[in-house]
Amino acid sequence: MAGTPETFDFIVTGAGSAGCAVAGRLSESGQYRVLLLEAGTKDSNPWIHIPLGYTKTYTDPRVNWMFDSEPEEQLNGRTLYQPRGKVLGGTSSINGMVYMRGTPTDYDGWRQRGCEGWAYDDVLPFFKKAEDQERGPDEFHGTGGPLHVSNPVRSPLGDAMVKAAVEAGVPANNDFNGARQEGVGYYQTTTTNRRRWSSARAYLGQAKNRANLTVATEAHATRIVFEGSRAVGIEYRTPHGIETAFARREIIVSGGVYGSPQLLQLSGVGPGALLQEFGIPVVRDMEGVGKNLHDHFNTYLVWRSSQKTLNDLHGSALMKLQAGMQYAFSRSGHLSNAGIYAGAFVRSDPRLEQPDLQINMFGWSTHERLRTGIKPHPFSAFTFSPVHLRPEGRGTVRIKSPDPFAAPSIRFNFLASEYDFQALIYGTRLSRTIAAQPALRDWIIDEIIPGPDCQSDDQMKEEIRLRGVSNLHPVGTCRMGREVDAVVDPRLRVHGLQGLRVADASIMPQVPGGNTNAPSIMIGEKCAAMILEDTRAAA
Repeated sequence: MAGTPETFDFIVTGAGSAGCAVAGRLSESGQYRVLLLEAGTKDSNPWIHIPLGYTKTYTDPRVNWMFDSEPEEQLNGRTLYQPRGKVLGGTSSINGMVYMRGTPTDYDGWRQRGCEGWAYDDVLPFFKKAEDQERGPDEFHGTGGPLHVSNPVRSPLGDAMVKAAVEAGVPANNDFNGARQEGVGYYQTTTTNRRRWSSARAYLGQAKNRANLTVATEAHATRIVFEGSRAVGIEYRTPHGIETAFARREIIVSGGVYGSPQLLQLSGVGPGALLQEFGIPVVRDMEGVGKNLHDHFNTYLVWRSSQKTLNDLHGSALMKLQAGMQYAFSRSGHLSNAGIYAGAFVRSDPRLEQPDLQINMFGWSTHERLRTGIKPHPFSAFTFSPVHLRPEGRGTVRIKSPDPFAAPSIRFNFLASEYDFQALIYGTRLSRTIAAQPALRDWIIDEIIPGPDCQSDDQMKEEIRLRGVSNLHPVGTCRMGREVDAVVDPRLRVHGLQGLRVADASIMPQVPGGNTNAPSIMIGEKCAAMILEDTRAAA
């Protein structure tokens, strides 16, 4: 592609959860030429495709941007590690593979905030269109789509966790993406044949032989090219130097919650004062670009186990060999699942309309989950992790330099309200109640984090400040809406500009109550459908 710039109908920047869906769907008809740019490499790293392999890619700079937040005031000045996929498939190639949509009221809430066409009844067809559901089709699920959604790998510890939660009064739930979310059960995953099924595998695997789709890896978008207020091209860097591609119709920015606002700001679309500070000519002064950053927030509790857990795999060469052989020959054993067995969705206050807590149940534990790596405890243990799904804090993503290869400034402002604390305190107490049930009695020796001495609300608050972390579901930095600080309209077109849309988790006005990969893929599906609809209408 070096030399004379090429022209395409559509250019998509970022081959992540949404970007792969956009490019795959736009290229399906064969009618349009599509260029998909990915700053990272091909998804050839074998650990990407093994479910438990995400523990290896969590801090691997070859496939991971490895961002860090700014110091967080409410977390005693700690910074928070932010792994993000730098590879085909984006973060869908390195995440925990949980398939979760959120609740119908999440999307009805988007509609109530002025995002026409994004109510639950509007987005459900796109969830179903994307899905190839192992359980088969019904009113909530589809089959035949590119994204495989598989039933969980069950385990004795997972069974005990679910049974204990039921004993504690949490209702059983066989489908968190069905008629109701509240309850406890196993998670479904984006896998097939016990292999990860990323957005790249889903949408690009089918498209790799299409002559009208060009997928360029190691192609880092550095600037959107404008003619007046119209986006006409993308400047990007490859191992061969700076190149430019032009778009006849539209450019779709899908760089993720950090990459999309960064690219817009570098291109002159963002807060005017910030851009002028770095000598970037202002194309459109938009204060909302990079605002509204928010994420789920979680803490965790760890129990020493009387029976073996995934921790034992880390410390035993023999167990690693056995696990490797078991996976290679039968696609079973420890490597065949991510160790995130099950979860519970509950309300911290019965007056709430929907769950505001998700308690993840892990078959392993760690004393360090930082950019230095995931380091399990050197003994058998497991974890419950209460996640606050409705955080009130809002932060920002802002460039720190005109250099497109410099990481942006990420500031969350977690724990902004008393409610943020109280929800997690409730989750901590409920986790202890579940662990005390008969079903887990034969598994537990003692609680080691935070430990039995942590009992009062004040003690728990300090524990949350000490150990609480981002749940790695950031959204909102190119918010959809019609308010003055919204970045895109309900058809994902950037306000005040032509030929430019954003499609990824950054457009979410409010984070859904659950993992964000499935909603991001839905956004890609819906964006592609809207683009094709608008293109036909303009013909």
